[in-house]
Amino acid sequence: MEVVPLATAAEVGAVAADAIEALLRSRPSAVLGLATGSSPLPAYQELVRRHRDGTAPSYDAVRCFTLDEYVGLPAGHPETYRETIFRELTDALGIARDRVSSPDASDPEHAGPGYEEAILAAGGVDLQVLGIGADGHLAFNEPGSSLASATRMKTLTDQTRRDNARFFGSVDDVPRHVLTQGLGTILRARHLLLVATGAGKAAAIAAAVEGPVSASCPASVLQLHPHATVLLDEPAASGLDRLEHYREVYAGKPVWQGL
Repeated sequence: MEVVPLATAAEVGAVAADAIEALLRSRPSAVLGLATGSSPLPAYQELVRRHRDGTAPSYDAVRCFTLDEYVGLPAGHPETYRETIFRELTDALGIARDRVSSPDASDPEHAGPGYEEAILAAGGVDLQVLGIGADGHLAFNEPGSSLASATRMKTLTDQTRRDNARFFGSVDDVPRHVLTQGLGTILRARHLLLVATGAGKAAAIAAAVEGPVSASCPASVLQLHPHATVLLDEPAASGLDRLEHYREVYAGKPVWQGL
């Protein structure tokens, strides 16, 4: 795992965008895994800015897979994760909507195996963008999730529903169930790129990066991956015991290595 402490959320977004664009320049038909939520937004905004400036690589051959989806919202509802990723990223990059896949919330009983097969048929995810919850969850893999889990339906906790109520009229409007890629699914991506900003993520980052690998902190599963990168702003990195070590190592890294 490579931990990269940076100064600001904007810098986190720029470095994440650099990594994604470097992949696309070497592999124009790359498969991207896309997270929603607040953490990836600086990276997505930077990618869109560069695309509009005409400095970005082509996205014409890119395929995308989202991490998760609500169960019970009608197709086209603005708070489905499919509509959210269209709005926040892929439409602005000119990625055709039929090249963006999400778990099939209309058939939650069979959606998990079907989504796993679709990812494999696409050749697997080349780069998976990830955020992290304040309790260490990845996607909707809450604490206690199996480290080998596959895409499946999960029941949201009351706390998670309260956390997400800001996107809906009230907590009563937040769906009770979601489909989510499992931790085992996420681990099959060739590069994991976790971005975290803000002091509210500091404890979760410290547990994921420096604590034991444990289902109590699902994000700690990144320690098992051969190519995982963690980009942090100063507040998110503030709980790390080895913070100065990470800074020294990143500062001395050869440019040709990239992320």
